[in-house]
Amino acid sequence: MTKEPDDTELGRLLADYQRDVAALEGLRDRLAEVRGRGEAADGRVVVEVTQDGALAGLVIDPRAMRLGSDRLAEAILRASARAARAAGERAAGLVTPFLAGTPLEQALREDDGRPAGRERRRSR
Repeated sequence: MTKEPDDTELGRLLADYQRDVAALEGLRDRLAEVRGRGEAADGRVVVEVTQDGALAGLVIDPRAMRLGSDRLAEAILRASARAARAAGERAAGLVTPFLAGTPLEQALREDDGRPAGRERRRSR
């Protein structure tokens, strides 16, 4: 026979659950605020994106117009990719503590070949 939990145990479990829910809600709010910034063309093109990759800002220095349309488009794409990578790294940094000790942590390790939570080196 199993012992039924008493009110003290139920109260502790409820408090733990409420704490976990509050932490996850806070994580959700912080993730919604994540932005990544990327530059290209010697800083003449600056892109800012949200955590999910949506464009949040674009600055094109007037000198970048001299690049021509093809090179300017390439610079915008390069800056966007860098911004998306930065946003992804920030988001991962926020999420990683929540994955510690879970099967998802192991899956991340297997997926990228490095321990979860360690930053990737940027290549430029």
